[in-house]
Amino acid sequence: MFGRSVNKSQTESFSKKRRDGKRSSFRDHGISKNRHERSMRRAPAEEAHPPGSTLTSSIITLVVGREQRLFAAHEDVLCISPFFQAACRGQFMEAPNKRVSLPDEEPEIFSSVLEYLYKGDYYPRLVHNKRRNSWELETSEGGTGSVESTIHHSGVAGELLKDTVIYCTAEKYGLEELKRVALRKQGLQSGIQCSTILSSARYAYANTPDSDSKLRAHYLALIIRSRGTFKRSGTMQMEMQAGGSQLFFDLFVALCNHVDDVASAAGSPRSIRTHH
Repeated sequence: MFGRSVNKSQTESFSKKRRDGKRSSFRDHGISKNRHERSMRRAPAEEAHPPGSTLTSSIITLVVGREQRLFAAHEDVLCISPFFQAACRGQFMEAPNKRVSLPDEEPEIFSSVLEYLYKGDYYPRLVHNKRRNSWELETSEGGTGSVESTIHHSGVAGELLKDTVIYCTAEKYGLEELKRVALRKQGLQSGIQCSTILSSARYAYANTPDSDSKLRAHYLALIIRSRGTFKRSGTMQMEMQAGGSQLFFDLFVALCNHVDDVASAAGSPRSIRTHH
């Protein structure tokens, strides 16, 4: 039920070495490695499994996507989400079939959301590597390592990063901890094609509020860290020539801030003493 798509092409892509090679100037958004490691040590899902839930509540039928895939879930589990709480109590509480229609959702993404609500995580799970004392993503064979997970979205041309779509879905459903889990997992991805990053960044901007300071900042920092690859990318050139997106103005501001940070560090008294 939990589908997945792995893209291993390295054309115009980022290796893990490139991604980890330089620190971002987005310190305020907690994207640095140290902050990431500290946040990963928290329990992955504080919202899952509501206190007192015995999984004996009513079963809700959910009709998902254009193909009307059917899912079933316990009402008290669904009601962890304010979105579904409002739906259950206002839309069909008196209806005998207790059914919710979600025609604009992707079944694969909704499956991951349900998996999170019941289990506190979704595939690929976060796995702790005791030898390295680090967090990694499980692989389909049950091992550990970096996994690039993309999906085909019916409303978007091309591939999107699954974690980005899950983050945006969690935003809509009011699941803050799921947003944090999705963002942590996305930070562990590698080997991502330029075209996938740009299409996912556009999707993130279209499906998060202007106040979002996490997922949007993640993409800005990723592009800046890998600016050498993006400078050579024909996809990036076409995207910027097309324009018309808040993404590129934010990227311009972020690059200016990055240059200011570098110039400030180079002109600091400590840097001057070092050069002398």
